Amino acid sequence: MIILTINCGSSSLKYLVYSWKKRKEIARGIVERVTIGNSFIRHRPKGKDEVRISRDCPTHKEAMQLVMETLTDKEIGVLGNLDEIYAVGHRVVHGGEEFVSSIRIDENVLETFKKLYDLAPLHNPPNVMGIEAAMELLPDIPHIAVMDTAFHQTMPEESFIYAVPYHWYEDYGVRKYGFHGTSHLYVSRRAAVLLGKKIGETNLITCHIGNGVSLTAIKNGKSYDHSMGFTPLEGLVMGTRSGDIDPAVVEYICNKENKNVSEVINSLNRKSGLLGISGRWADRRDIELEMEKGNNRAALAFNKEVHRLKKYIGAYAAILGRVDAVVFTAGAGEKGSELREAVCSNMEQLGLKLDREQNMKSRGKEESIISTDDSPIKIFVIPTNEEIVFVEDVVGILKGEYKSPETFKYSFALPDYKAK
Repeated sequence: MIILTINCGSSSLKYLVYSWKKRKEIARGIVERVTIGNSFIRHRPKGKDEVRISRDCPTHKEAMQLVMETLTDKEIGVLGNLDEIYAVGHRVVHGGEEFVSSIRIDENVLETFKKLYDLAPLHNPPNVMGIEAAMELLPDIPHIAVMDTAFHQTMPEESFIYAVPYHWYEDYGVRKYGFHGTSHLYVSRRAAVLLGKKIGETNLITCHIGNGVSLTAIKNGKSYDHSMGFTPLEGLVMGTRSGDIDPAVVEYICNKENKNVSEVINSLNRKSGLLGISGRWADRRDIELEMEKGNNRAALAFNKEVHRLKKYIGAYAAILGRVDAVVFTAGAGEKGSELREAVCSNMEQLGLKLDREQNMKSRGKEESIISTDDSPIKIFVIPTNEEIVFVEDVVGILKGEYKSPETFKYSFALPDYKAK
């Protein structure tokens, strides 16, 4: 059984080809610069060198076609023909309250995703474009949507409700939804294994630190609170997103710069965060290089991000009461030893004791413990694997075994699981 997973961004299309029978990855890749010109695909069969092919992809349909041609190419492909694909799993960022778990896609589901465009204007439209392109090219097989928001549907009302007129929630769905759910789900299950505990008895703070950044307070294995909100703009300092600000800033800047609300929100999404503070850099690697050169704005961006991360970790420790582990994952979370050290420094009063030597050694290639032996709260680095969540949800739905992310028995939650 071959499962294809698709993750469409506004200008990219990531994919994974996975053999469920052999429990192993066959190939993965990405089409970059979709819709913006000079498009190309980077295709990497498992165990072989990466191949790059340039092809203009003015829409996601052409990008999907390029993926299919690459997968079946006689020289670099991994499939004899497209009939070998049994099902496709698609990432969808926002499922609203309509979808609390992964679901098989039909026309009604697609229309509902489109109605949610206002809740995730940067994410849901390209997600849907990818789904429609894949369903056109592969019309006779199941297509499954895996929602970023699904894992967070266990948040209690006091976590997800906003202190605004209650009818905003009743009439318009204004509430915290949460994102990066598949990543937080995966690393929380792996953390429970590393702790030797049942997931239902495990309390964690999981830190997904990539270009987008989110933290989840996980209580007894379930999402209890989360840093992102109604959209992925709330919360931590991110590559280009502001995170938490006083809402009154929006009106103030509208008046000062003669802009409308949409223009200001666009700046908060695309021109803020690390980029906004530093004035030039959204990538933490660039930020750290500039810090070494004495760039004060780069240092301020780094320090602001660290300050916000510490603040949320402390807050989540307070609401959880007991924390078994703090988990770092995603790009900077897995590879950024300097960032991890800064976040964990002077946190001994909370029970976090970092082993600096182990932290420097950990670069995200494998699961590792970077806390000292006597640290009351363990600190883990766990490489995320969102794609395997997509695969398992697809197979679970097709077998009739999947009901919800918190109750489904994932194979990667087993002690003997090995990523392949």
